[in-house]
Amino acid sequence: MLCEICKDEGFLAQRAEPATLEDLQTAADLLETLEYHKDRCVGMAANMIGVNKRMIAFDNEGAYMVMFNPEIIKKSEPYEAEEGCLSLNGTRKTKRWKSIKVRWQNEQFQERRKTFTGWTAQIIQHEIDHCEGILI
Repeated sequence: MLCEICKDEGFLAQRAEPATLEDLQTAADLLETLEYHKDRCVGMAANMIGVNKRMIAFDNEGAYMVMFNPEIIKKSEPYEAEEGCLSLNGTRKTKRWKSIKVRWQNEQFQERRKTFTGWTAQIIQHEIDHCEGILI
């Protein structure tokens, strides 16, 4: 189901609750909403569609990917970035890392780990910030 984009900064500033198997429909809604906004959006967190669960969806080099309960477990090479967000107006400066190692669960809730770099790493960091209640 296509969802409205949440712009309530009070809601967006909350830390997300862990995602569970009961949240698979939210993942489908997140993907559908991301696809709808693909012309101006490369990633979304569940709180952007009004669901306070630790879940993100993003463009992983041309294919959409969902992560349940993602967390960055290693990072290197900091840099300054300027980002926008569908939930916020304008762009803002923020610190990002060129390389990150992420631990998450897939749709079957099996644990996965992978290192991401460059643009994909930046997208993931932005969406994980949403899960932490951090607004750029």
